[in-house]
Amino acid sequence: MEMSGFLQRKKNFELTFMVCQDISEYFLFPSTLFAARGPHRVQTILGSCIGVCLFDCRMKFGGINHYMMPWWNGRDLPSPKYGDVAIDRLIEKMVALGGSERDMVAKIFGGANQLTFRKGFDIGEQNVSLARDLLKKHEIKIVGENVGGDRGRKIVFHTDTGQVFMKFLERTDASKDHEAN
Repeated sequence: MEMSGFLQRKKNFELTFMVCQDISEYFLFPSTLFAARGPHRVQTILGSCIGVCLFDCRMKFGGINHYMMPWWNGRDLPSPKYGDVAIDRLIEKMVALGGSERDMVAKIFGGANQLTFRKGFDIGEQNVSLARDLLKKHEIKIVGENVGGDRGRKIVFHTDTGQVFMKFLERTDASKDHEAN
């Protein structure tokens, strides 16, 4: 059987939905994070933003963040809008729920080249670099990633298994027109 998106495709091309246990659904908005001990299926949409999925291999639970910018500027309130804040807060939340940094692994998604503020500054690339650097600082191994490119992604993270399903989003005519201008 081959996986196609979120459906299983059998050899006779009959499509069947995957059978799921009692799993709570949660949509993760930008500038937020989520971690839970019970099974949850967390969905989010990423462009130049990053989603860092953490999973504690010993305690068998996970969490995810969705940040938009790499660094907090020191003004305003520190929020998970910024990667340096979002990653540290996600780790803190996982530890508060009984996890341990030494038992965590990470998967990184997003960081598409969709927003360029000034020549030579690719926000997606900066977001990816920050995630890699902070996870290395915390000694959390990155076991999977799908980053960069020029297309957005939809990801679905299973907090009880650490599995992440991802699919690329199609570019719209409006985004192509905007790119040409």
